[in-house]
Amino acid sequence: MVLEDLLMNYENNQLPTYGKGVPTVVKTNILIRSMGPISELDMDYSMDCYFRQYWRDSRLSFLGPIKSLSLSIKMLERIWRPDTYFYNGKHSYVHTITVPNKLLRISQDGDILYSMRLTIKATCPMELRNFPMDRQSCPLILGSYAYTSGQLVYEWHEGSSVNFVPGMALSQFDLMGSPYRNLTFLRRGGEFSVLQVSFNLQRHTGYFIIQVYVPCVLIVVLSWVSFWIHREATSDRVGLGITTVLTLSTISLDSRTDLPKVKYATALDWFLLMSFGYCIATLLEFAGVHYFTKVGSGEIQLDDGEWTEAADWNDSNEELLAEGPLLAAVDKPEFADFEAVSRLERAIIPEIGSVSRRFCGEGGLSRLSESLRSTCDISVPAEGRRRELPGRIEKETQTELRLPKWRQFLYCLAGDDAFRRQRQREASSGYRKHGDRAQRHVNSVSYIDRAARIIFPASFGILNVCYWVIYVTYQEDFKWQDSPIASFSH
Repeated sequence: MVLEDLLMNYENNQLPTYGKGVPTVVKTNILIRSMGPISELDMDYSMDCYFRQYWRDSRLSFLGPIKSLSLSIKMLERIWRPDTYFYNGKHSYVHTITVPNKLLRISQDGDILYSMRLTIKATCPMELRNFPMDRQSCPLILGSYAYTSGQLVYEWHEGSSVNFVPGMALSQFDLMGSPYRNLTFLRRGGEFSVLQVSFNLQRHTGYFIIQVYVPCVLIVVLSWVSFWIHREATSDRVGLGITTVLTLSTISLDSRTDLPKVKYATALDWFLLMSFGYCIATLLEFAGVHYFTKVGSGEIQLDDGEWTEAADWNDSNEELLAEGPLLAAVDKPEFADFEAVSRLERAIIPEIGSVSRRFCGEGGLSRLSESLRSTCDISVPAEGRRRELPGRIEKETQTELRLPKWRQFLYCLAGDDAFRRQRQREASSGYRKHGDRAQRHVNSVSYIDRAARIIFPASFGILNVCYWVIYVTYQEDFKWQDSPIASFSH
């Protein structure tokens, strides 16, 4: 009987304050049960909440022993209710299992409570320049779809505007706060009353440190192992460098799977680029070592002049090469100091390979013939031969020793062919002056490798310190956007 009396002359298409000259006030609060997932790829977030609205409709006040009426949701179709919607909502819905999760309660004074359980999916514009050390502020904006602020005003319910279920936690973020405010928004139809709450979130970096940062650092360190591998092991050093680059490529592609294709580089992108740069620099460093210092190893092609000289010498010394005792004579102790590398003779004259490995002078093929002839008749004393070859080598290396290091570096950068030929001859001689004596020197550890062992780790460590200081210590404060709903208006 009370309900029938209340709805007898009730107009559900008119506001409760229609004709009174004041707007209807709707107070709102939210109890959030859970939040997530938060998607960077789609730039949105989801949450499950109880959404409550309070307003007074004096037309529904009544007298009687009952202080409040809890009514069926069918009653909602017969009374006026706010046309609230979410400005930045994407796909929100009311839970309907087992029945629609809605509540309607009317008190004696005409105060109405309208509560429903919602899952809200809303947009969240994200700035990912500091990803994964970033902070995000995800807004939820609600208001009336049709009524202006002169007809309907929204306010947050005092004391319990935005609450969370105790123990609620997010998997990827820490909830730093949820400030809220009332504001008026001007759009084409006039001024509209709007409520806004911002969920301030700070991302957890532990996952990215374990899955991206630590593996990248270890891969870069692994690429530096090539500095301790002998420069003659070309395939080993190149293979190690290429493996590290490909591994970093895989990590980079996997880390970008859940990120949008933004036009700027994130903090993670900069770290991956830095790691890429060091791995590629390791390969380029070996290219420099290979080109400028890996000489005299038999891998340098002979020019036409050397081929012609070798052919002429071979024709003029056929009988000498056919004599077997000559090879055995080289094994005598007096020729032990003449051990060196002869690239030309190993490539052209395999019959005297053992002789080439035991001794060769810088003078070329004619000098080798003289040595072989002196070996046959043993006419030159052993001590004389010992003094003769180091003396020649010392004299021939004086030109190289006089060049300052900076000038040698300029020659290397310019790719000077004459300088490279000189380096090849020095390596082929097998000797270099050391103090007052000549020492055997064939493809020793490169100065470039020695410098790289210090420069690469030191610079990488300094860049890492600067990287973490910049991105971890510098964090922008959460701020309200100047026009938070401009892009969501209709």
